[in-house]
Amino acid sequence: METRAGRFRVYRVVESVPHINLFDTEAMRLYTAYQSGYDDRQATIDGLRTGDLVDATLGGDPDDSDEAWSIQSVERVARVRMAFAVDAAVPTVAEELWTEEQERPAATVLEWEDEPVAEVAVQPRAPLPGKAFVPSVLTGLVPMEDRLGELPSVGKPVTDALFVDPDPPHANRYSRPFGAVVFFSAAGQPLRDEFYAAYDIDPSEDTRPEYDPYGI
Repeated sequence: METRAGRFRVYRVVESVPHINLFDTEAMRLYTAYQSGYDDRQATIDGLRTGDLVDATLGGDPDDSDEAWSIQSVERVARVRMAFAVDAAVPTVAEELWTEEQERPAATVLEWEDEPVAEVAVQPRAPLPGKAFVPSVLTGLVPMEDRLGELPSVGKPVTDALFVDPDPPHANRYSRPFGAVVFFSAAGQPLRDEFYAAYDIDPSEDTRPEYDPYGI
């Protein structure tokens, strides 16, 4: 068994998939780890949520792609609370931000009471090798770690991120060539609440779809 130590973003904790996906923020690699079997450490593992930033050590066999890794140690250092709306209309401001033939993400600032408090970004659906189709790219398959720190136009850390995908997870074609992500700072909580009300999101719930895009 080999070990990997570093800083990871938690991208998957849902009832339908008995694993946790950990994205190595430095090596830019995704690890799938077992969610159970940790004995007296199980409560700590169960406490992990989508969007947590953790320092962890993983153990496993890098040559065995069928075997998940185990979490040897983990400590949460930060959290971006993440919410997901699928099969939903993207925000109007995102529609206005998108341009045809766009190949890179683009973002713009959102204000509350004339103060910059949030950003909205549009993410093109980039094809995979062989033009493979991957459902629900915007529900976490494309990590946006470089945008989950400090908001450039706001000068404050991201506290919440809302991922909006125009298509359902089981779609076999895209209705729109992009999805949207809204990043909120602490000062943007009133604006966040307006967005959550519009998408009928309960911030106390893990709203990630019951579907694992990493399983493809």
